[in-house]
Amino acid sequence: MEIKKVTDPSFGKYGKVLNGYEIAGIRKVMEHTPLPGDVIYVPSVEEMEALEEAKVFQNSAFGGMPIQIGYCNGNNKKLNALEYHRNSEINIAVTDMILLVGSQQDIQEDYTYDTSLVEAFFVPAGTVVEMYATTLHYAPCTAAEGGFRCVVILPKGTNTEIDFPLGKIGEDKLMTARNKWLIAHPEAGIEGAFCGLVGENIQIP
Repeated sequence: MEIKKVTDPSFGKYGKVLNGYEIAGIRKVMEHTPLPGDVIYVPSVEEMEALEEAKVFQNSAFGGMPIQIGYCNGNNKKLNALEYHRNSEINIAVTDMILLVGSQQDIQEDYTYDTSLVEAFFVPAGTVVEMYATTLHYAPCTAAEGGFRCVVILPKGTNTEIDFPLGKIGEDKLMTARNKWLIAHPEAGIEGAFCGLVGENIQIP
């Protein structure tokens, strides 16, 4: 598939590049985070959240709402799933990476989604990207040998364990964590997830 640059105008419906944010401290902390052969996600890292840079993101990007700063690192070449939240997500590319994204508006009434609608965007190291609430996304894909490191900034509590009762019909069946609705591809074998991605489980060369 074609891999566009995140600065391409076509990314505008999914999000935007954020300029003017200081990220040197966050990137320094990320140097010591693990880089496994698969993918690891950690929702919250106190060392990054204690930085002055974190306060700026909280106040400017999230309007003063409490946030969490974590990371998603590893090696990944496949789509596997798509998720969304009720709010924007900010990613900081510590290394080069590729985002596979889609639009929530294209989810069908039965909560299936055609993977042929997914688009790929290259994000160079050092780029801060906001993805809108309606943007479907999942773990980044590897763009350079050795894997990727990606900072993930979200409202506090997102992607943590569900501690409230859920229904079994409608959108509730997509929820796999707090503020996380997920549609998986059958090939991914994600336990307990709703398998609604139809078509190819996209793979980046």
